[in-house]
Amino acid sequence: MIERPLVLCAPEPRTLDLIFTPEALGDLRARYRVLEVPETEVDGLPAETLAGVRYILGQPPFGEAALARMTGLKCVLNVESNLINNMPYETLFQRGIHVVTTGAVFAQPVAEIGLGFALDLARGISGADAAFRQGRELWGGDGNGAARLLAGSDIGLIGFGELGRALVRLLSGFRATIRAHDPWLPPSLLIEHGVVPATLDEVLATSDTLFCVASVTSENEGFLGADAFARMKQGAAFILLSRAGVVDFDALMEAVARGHITAASDVFPQEPLAAGHRVRSLPGFLLSAHRAGALDVAFKRMGEMVLEDMALMDKGLPPMRCKRAERETVARMRSKPVSRN
Repeated sequence: MIERPLVLCAPEPRTLDLIFTPEALGDLRARYRVLEVPETEVDGLPAETLAGVRYILGQPPFGEAALARMTGLKCVLNVESNLINNMPYETLFQRGIHVVTTGAVFAQPVAEIGLGFALDLARGISGADAAFRQGRELWGGDGNGAARLLAGSDIGLIGFGELGRALVRLLSGFRATIRAHDPWLPPSLLIEHGVVPATLDEVLATSDTLFCVASVTSENEGFLGADAFARMKQGAAFILLSRAGVVDFDALMEAVARGHITAASDVFPQEPLAAGHRVRSLPGFLLSAHRAGALDVAFKRMGEMVLEDMALMDKGLPPMRCKRAERETVARMRSKPVSRN
């Protein structure tokens, strides 16, 4: 009898029950031997255990010595979705071992809430609701002093990965001019997706609504500061959907406090946010507790993608559903790992 391949599972902060339906988890256990370990213990596993590992599910830290013992490893399937510099990527690539992420599952749900933020900031939906409940509502046109349309407006994107592309699909019906800045992509790719390639200065200066969907890298941490926000249009909306590390958050709050821009954010420099943090009481700043992508349907799609890609690799084919990390960029990623699902 042929022994089933071994899957080493350390998906923290995810759990197998979170990312697999009961049926899919049953499929995983039927097709593979599943070894669940705390992520901190991978380096210390016995040599004979490491030698049998075909797939790693998660992003546990491990070093060169442990990797050398994983002679049968085909792929690291990262379900945390942030690429953390905690494993010897160069050796993984030299050996032809795939490193893939399931982050694409979050693109649609995050894009949808991002559109909701944009509509709220443009039309004052949540503010009008709060005023109504307090008996301070303004009727008709009196309640639309700062309201504007997304339709026909100028929209900017900083970053153009899976999330940026999902936003463009949602925004297509608004007949807006959409400009995107992403120094890691060629202009022709942006044009193929129906957006105008632009410099950072151009998206800052022209956008009525600006979505920041850029990952944090070794090159851009905190690159959006006071000067960047000052270059934005008076009354423009800045929507932060990726990671707080790309902005100077104090400068963002100050720009909102001065009334120069409005803002919305699903992410923050420290999470959970301190009870007395200034942003909690800052008018013009719409807040969401890192919940944009955390839908059960998204987590379960992770499991589907993992099973499909492992089935392909079992047949000697490359993974197709998850996004493969690139050796030129993987070590530049600087996103903090998430602590809550």
